[in-house]
Amino acid sequence: MNNDLLNILSNSNKDIDNQKLMDYLSGSLSEQEKHEVETWMLDNDFANDAIEGLEQVDNTRRLESLVDQLNKDLHKKLQQKNARKAKRKLKEYPWIYFAVILVLVLVVLGFFVIHYLQHGK
Repeated sequence: MNNDLLNILSNSNKDIDNQKLMDYLSGSLSEQEKHEVETWMLDNDFANDAIEGLEQVDNTRRLESLVDQLNKDLHKKLQQKNARKAKRKLKEYPWIYFAVILVLVLVVLGFFVIHYLQHGK
């Protein structure tokens, strides 16, 4: 199968190899390995549903195009999320720091001036 199909499983579990899952879908596993995958699927409902859905796709070319589209959509969503995160991040502008320091200095000077005027008389 196409290596792009493995991208959809890139962040999946550590209990079973992604290549083994793809081999299971293509029917190229031994009986013992099939049993191992099916046993694992019994314990993992999400993976079981995903594999059952992928098994219903008759045409492997269609499966590859679906996976390609899913990967493209996922990358697009991640890029949009990163762009929104970057917009929310406070950009480092030196004038912001200067303005904050200037306000603090003025507040401290104002405090001393008011304190001096009240107690100086």
